[in-house]
Amino acid sequence: MRLATVALAALAVLVSTSAHAQSQSQRERDRSSQSEERQSRRGPRIAPLRAVPNAGPCPYVKILYDAARYVELEGGRPASANVGYTGEIEGVTAGCSYRGDEPITVQMNILFHLGRGPQAQSDQRTYRYWIAVTERNSAVLAKEYFDLPVNFAGSATASATEEQSVIIPRAETTTSGGNFEVLIGFEVTPEMAEFNRTGSRFRMTAGQAAATPAED
Repeated sequence: MRLATVALAALAVLVSTSAHAQSQSQRERDRSSQSEERQSRRGPRIAPLRAVPNAGPCPYVKILYDAARYVELEGGRPASANVGYTGEIEGVTAGCSYRGDEPITVQMNILFHLGRGPQAQSDQRTYRYWIAVTERNSAVLAKEYFDLPVNFAGSATASATEEQSVIIPRAETTTSGGNFEVLIGFEVTPEMAEFNRTGSRFRMTAGQAAATPAED
């Protein structure tokens, strides 16, 4: 009888231990399932890939000072009443990419501010600008012209942003972007270029009551 009691007690302990183990295992499975569900909701944790660096520096991109502004002057006389259409290349941001023996691709965003004075005859005007590739401080290798149509829609001023890209071949894999410059400017007359070189300019509101010529 005592042996039976001991056996029953041992069996009860065994059953209790097994049930506890099963309960603990179930809780662990539940926690694991909840953790996986939360991870699924958050999305996979993937580290971003490192960008492959360029084979060298980017070309220097700049606005040519002599062609940075466009000012039409009726009769060539620098007075606010004689101003027609005006424009200024306000800024440029640029980046490039090239690896191995690839050519250099230069991407640019160019910001223009445009205006119309009392001699402007229409709400619409198509400006013209160019992008040139040169050897650094040397000869022009290529030059391309672009049209910039602008609708002032009754306003005296307007802004426009142009996205452009140029591709520069490389003679060798050791040729870097540092050997080149990219220049940007308006198509201007010799008189306009001289006006720019002297530092004279009219604000975009030229022709309005408060507008006067300004010296840089």
